[in-house]
Amino acid sequence: MHYTLFQFLLLLTAVVMLIMLAQKLKIAYPLFLVIAGLLISCIPHIPAISINPELIFLIFLPPLLFEAAWYTSWNDFWKWRRPISLLSFGLVIFTSTIVAVLATAMIPGFTLPMGFLLGGIISPPDAIAATSVLKNVKIPIRITTILEGESLVNDASSLIVLRFALAAVLTGQFSFHEAVGTFIVVTFMGIFVGLAVANIMYAIHRYLPTTASIDSVFTLISPYFMYLAAEQFHFSGVMAVVSGGLFLSYRSHEIFTNGQSRLQVISVWSTLIIILNGLVFILIGLELPEIMNGMSGYSLPQAIKYSLAVSLVIMAIRMMWIYPATFIPRWLFKNIRKSEPAPGWKGSFIVGWAGMRGVVSLAAALSLPMFSSGGKPFPHRELIIFITFIVILVTLVFQGLTLPFIIKSLKITEIDPVTPDDQQLAGIQIRLAKVSLDWLHEKYPEECESNELIRGYKSELEHMIAHASETLRCISCGASGKKEIDQYNKVLKDIYEQQRKTLYHLRKEKTFSDSMIRKEEKQVDLNETKILVW
Repeated sequence: MHYTLFQFLLLLTAVVMLIMLAQKLKIAYPLFLVIAGLLISCIPHIPAISINPELIFLIFLPPLLFEAAWYTSWNDFWKWRRPISLLSFGLVIFTSTIVAVLATAMIPGFTLPMGFLLGGIISPPDAIAATSVLKNVKIPIRITTILEGESLVNDASSLIVLRFALAAVLTGQFSFHEAVGTFIVVTFMGIFVGLAVANIMYAIHRYLPTTASIDSVFTLISPYFMYLAAEQFHFSGVMAVVSGGLFLSYRSHEIFTNGQSRLQVISVWSTLIIILNGLVFILIGLELPEIMNGMSGYSLPQAIKYSLAVSLVIMAIRMMWIYPATFIPRWLFKNIRKSEPAPGWKGSFIVGWAGMRGVVSLAAALSLPMFSSGGKPFPHRELIIFITFIVILVTLVFQGLTLPFIIKSLKITEIDPVTPDDQQLAGIQIRLAKVSLDWLHEKYPEECESNELIRGYKSELEHMIAHASETLRCISCGASGKKEIDQYNKVLKDIYEQQRKTLYHLRKEKTFSDSMIRKEEKQVDLNETKILVW
């Protein structure tokens, strides 16, 4: 037990150090961790790592999906629902079909249901890989929203395709009409279950006397309840987590009625997600020796040939799909042309090239049963797992490493009219301050005159409006305004640094309690996050 714990701690330490190194080298850490896992697995006497697929689906998948859904804007998601649906449902089914036909023709002994099984496994791009690769480059908001939305939903559609294909392989029977009907039921009932559980969690947060720590606990267990409840009734656990996460995120202003809860929940989740992501991607790399040892019936050159062929095909399929799916609706419907600025070929190319596969595909492949219904070994299981691994490796490394360079070389600009962040921030601050002043004048006119503290707060609000208005003026002045803002930011950073030094000396003086000093340190940190970056 102690040795196992020590191994886990070493692995976790290695993950964190590698993420730090990836950030230093400005490489997306999923790519870095997969390659590092491969290199570590080649070291002699390194114990073989075997990933339990149930661990991925049950332990890793719900929180990763929930966190992605939490930070997805529902307004943007709904606005771009057409391209998201075409990618997450249409492209998944199209990819599964083409891969099924190709694999049946190319691999001896491969049946059409086996081909659909492989297609369902490798069809969904990975949300974490795409967002981490795109984090260090500037792309239009529309592209980010579409990629994040696609990655949220396509896991559900691919796993449903996998479920039907697996049933066809095990039973030898398949009904298209039954599959379509079940697909609809599984998807929409999964959404229903997720929303039902989310409403229960909403009521707990909203109406019971929770604390910041309790709020954090409930947000951690919510995705598991959603996933397990849906899977218990054989509905889509993925759609349950996604729909429930979107609902709770949209109502978060009602759930977390104090800033302490919101800050603590964000801190807890950011720590958890980076650990889960890091472990998953390094385990993908460490899994290679175990996958190769399990191969039988095929030589390594044969398996690599099949894998590379499938990898190239799924990359080509995505590029073939993306342009018709983008432009045909614009040609057919005038209201789309009027309401949406033309995306151009550059944006579509980036969406097409960002189809990197990841953890869901590997977990789905590893979840294949060892034996078929007759007690015989499941046909082509090791080959499917090997092909899946190579597809993940090729798309992550090749597309992931080249995507930032492609984006920079294309020099793509914002497609839709978007107000700059600093201008939006100043506008929000003015609106909030004006609402506060109006409320003071309406509800507390006497207190504003008689209470010195309230009068001082009123003056702060008036000063905040003047300060934000001056910021907007500087933004509109171009280079001269930028110089003023930069100078202002420099002064603030120097002041906050002096405040931290003073708090350090206060701790040494032992005049004030450590808890109060830590509280003020947190306030200084929060103030520093408000500094405008232009």
